[in-house]
Amino acid sequence: MFLPFFAELRKAAVPVSLREFLAFLEGMKAGLVTYDVEAFYFLARTTLVKDERNIDKFDRAFAAAFSGLEQISDEAVLNAVDIPRDWLEKMAEKHLTPEEKAEIETLGGFDNLMETLRKRLEEQKGRHQGGSKWVGTAGTSPFGAYGYNPEGVRIGQDRSRHQRAVKVWDKREFRNLDDTVELGTRNIKVALKRLRRWARDGAQEELDLGGTIRATAEHGYLDVKTRPERRNAVKVLLFLDVGGSMDPHVKVVQELFSAARVEFKHMEYYYFHNCLYEGVWRDNRRRWDAQIPTHEVLHTYGSDYRCIFVGDASMSPYEVAYPGGASEHWNAESGATWLARIRAQWPATLWINPVPEKYWSYTQSIGMIQEVIGPERMVPMTLSGIEKGMKLLGR
Repeated sequence: MFLPFFAELRKAAVPVSLREFLAFLEGMKAGLVTYDVEAFYFLARTTLVKDERNIDKFDRAFAAAFSGLEQISDEAVLNAVDIPRDWLEKMAEKHLTPEEKAEIETLGGFDNLMETLRKRLEEQKGRHQGGSKWVGTAGTSPFGAYGYNPEGVRIGQDRSRHQRAVKVWDKREFRNLDDTVELGTRNIKVALKRLRRWARDGAQEELDLGGTIRATAEHGYLDVKTRPERRNAVKVLLFLDVGGSMDPHVKVVQELFSAARVEFKHMEYYYFHNCLYEGVWRDNRRRWDAQIPTHEVLHTYGSDYRCIFVGDASMSPYEVAYPGGASEHWNAESGATWLARIRAQWPATLWINPVPEKYWSYTQSIGMIQEVIGPERMVPMTLSGIEKGMKLLGR
C-alpha cells in the first residue's frame, strides 16, 4: 500500500534507496506508530531522508501521497481512545452573512484588545467553542480560532481563515525557500542582470586573447597569457518575508531567490515574518531557537552592500508603528524603527512586492513602509518592476 508513496518520493527527486524503503516498512510492521499521523510522518522522514536539504521535497511528496490522512486518523483515534470528539476535531467554520459580519464590532484598538484578552483568559475556566466571548473555536470572539472578527487575536490554530488577526499566538513552521527551483521563465534572470559591476578576481584561469597576441608578436613564439575571470562584484543582502499572507507568492519568490543565487556570487540572505524586528533567521525550521540579532547583521555587512527586501508588506499597521505590535512576539521597538536603521546602513535599499501595484493603496501598511524606505524604492515583482529596481540599486 506504500508503493505510491515511494513513487511520489522518486518523482520529487528525493534520493530514497530500496533498502531505506524496506526499513520504513519494517518500522510500520513492528508497530512503531499507531493511529498517529504526526508520528507516522516522523518515522517516514527519519528512515527515508538522509540529507536535510531534501526535507522540503519529502514534505511535498508526503502531502501528495497521504492527502486526507488526518481525517482518517482522527476517526481511528476516536474509536481506539475514549476522548470526547469536540476535543479532537475543530468545529466547522460558521457561515456568516455580510449583514451578520457587519454587526460584529471591534474592541477599539490594540491596547484594549490585548487587555481584554488578558482578563478573558483569567476569567475562563475551561474550553469553549461557538460563542462570542470566550477563547475558543468557531465563534465570533476576537480571541478564538476558525471564527470571524474583523480585529482579533488568533489562538490555537495552524492558519488564518480571514487574514485579519492582529496577533498570532501560534508558533508556525515555514518551509525554507528552495534555491534549486528551475525558473519557469528567463525573464527574472534577465532583469537581475541589470545590477552588475564587473571585476576580475580569483585564479589566472581565463584566456587573455589580446595579451596572448601581443606577447606572441613581441617574442616571436606562441606565448599564452591568462587572466582572472571577470565576475559580478555586486554584494547583495536579501531579506525574505515568509509565512502568512506570503504563502500564495511562494512559487514566484522561489524563482526570484533561485535566480539571485545564480546571478550574485556575493549574496547573503535572511528570513523575517511580516516586518523586520530585532531578530532574523537562516533556517525556518529553527526560527525560534536560532535567531540572529538584527544588530549583528547591521554591524557585519558594509554600506557597499545592496539591500533587497522581498515581501507583500501587508500586515496590521500596529506591526509597523508600535512596540509590541509584532504578530508573534513582543517587540521592544517598532518595525519602522528597524527599517529606518536598515535604510541608514544601506542607502541602496529596495523592496520588491509580489502584490500587484494597483492594490497597494488599499493596504495601509504598504504605504507606511513606503514612507520609511522611500516611495520609489518599492517596486512590483514584475519584469519592468525588477528592472527598475536593479537600475535604482546600480546608481
